[in-house]
Amino acid sequence: MTTNLIINNQQPQPQPPTLVAVQSIQWSTGICDCFDDLQICCFGLWCCPCLTCTTSTNFGECFCLPLLDNIILCPIVAMSMRVAMRYHYKIQGDMGSDCVYAYFCNVCSWCQMAREIKRRRLTLAVLNPQQPYIGAQQMHIQPTVITSQPMISAIP
Repeated sequence: MTTNLIINNQQPQPQPPTLVAVQSIQWSTGICDCFDDLQICCFGLWCCPCLTCTTSTNFGECFCLPLLDNIILCPIVAMSMRVAMRYHYKIQGDMGSDCVYAYFCNVCSWCQMAREIKRRRLTLAVLNPQQPYIGAQQMHIQPTVITSQPMISAIP
């Protein structure tokens, strides 16, 4: 798990609860943990170029950048993305392991990076614990769940 959420609700009522997000310094999944996210695993297995381009875009890089690895026949872009991701998310590691993973386990490396981006994208919803009043009617707020893991939900 990469994010631990701590909610401090032991404060007096006038103050809302405090929410603190703590990031881990390790990869959220291992290099061979493809079954943690079957959608990414299948995407990488059946259409790795599409996964690499999507992952690159989700990380904020050029969509076509990973296609250079196919032209050069050396995974320079994959290694660079791993290094950039480690620095961006402050994950421990070294360039030697990034080079080995990018060269010998290229598809698994891209799957790991895609899972990391997906898990570290955390959208928080902070609710006001007090019930606001609109005119003479009272508006009711339904509680929501704050989670660090990706969650699929149907919104009406």
